[in-house]
Amino acid sequence: MGLVHEGKISELKGQTSFMCGRYTFTRIPDAGSVIYPEGIPVETGPRYNIAPTQYAPVIPMDDPLHTYYFRWGLIPYWAKDMSIGLRTINARAETLLEKPAFREPVRRSRCLIPADGFYEWKKTGTGKQPYRIALKSDDIFYFAGISDEWQSPDGKKIYSFSIITTEPNELMADIHNRMPVILKGDAEKKWLDVNADVGEVLTLTRPYDHRRMQAYPVSAQVGNVRIDHAGLIQPIVPPPLLF
Repeated sequence: MGLVHEGKISELKGQTSFMCGRYTFTRIPDAGSVIYPEGIPVETGPRYNIAPTQYAPVIPMDDPLHTYYFRWGLIPYWAKDMSIGLRTINARAETLLEKPAFREPVRRSRCLIPADGFYEWKKTGTGKQPYRIALKSDDIFYFAGISDEWQSPDGKKIYSFSIITTEPNELMADIHNRMPVILKGDAEKKWLDVNADVGEVLTLTRPYDHRRMQAYPVSAQVGNVRIDHAGLIQPIVPPPLLF
């Protein structure tokens, strides 16, 4: 798709070192509310395998009536170059106020990342099996996120984001030891409230109700950032475990 930096694809293939290193947003944002990045081509159709360094829809705190396209992998305003973004696709809720890259964004530039599912790899007796995790209702939900603006040496502005993670709920604990923070309803508005106390906002970074979620195995093709089609979200029957 041309949205992942060449030379980094090998680092992202089969990536499971991060919690929430792939997700889906198969809907299309309302065109009338979208603001596109200047000079940067983005994929605006249904997305079945959004990966780090790609541009994805984001609703920022300072303009919640519009959807923007930001780069996944937060680049702090003080960074020397963009490479830090590969290490900041996720931000742990427990240490947001401690990490230099995150403590200012969580106060001044929180955001929502629309999604309808995410992938995680579960260790098995024969390797790792990818799972897609979504709501039982198949509704859209929002990841809690933070964003920042970085200016390159040639003056180009890059807007980027990180997805916040927390401890797993009962469903996720069987798959991975972390999960993204999922927000619905009033929690969405509170996360974007510019007047909210940051301590109060951070109470939202708890595990989502496992009873409203589902998880099912999917094709290993999702490990390849070059592959993005509807077949990736279809459930499969994984091979039996061998002991």
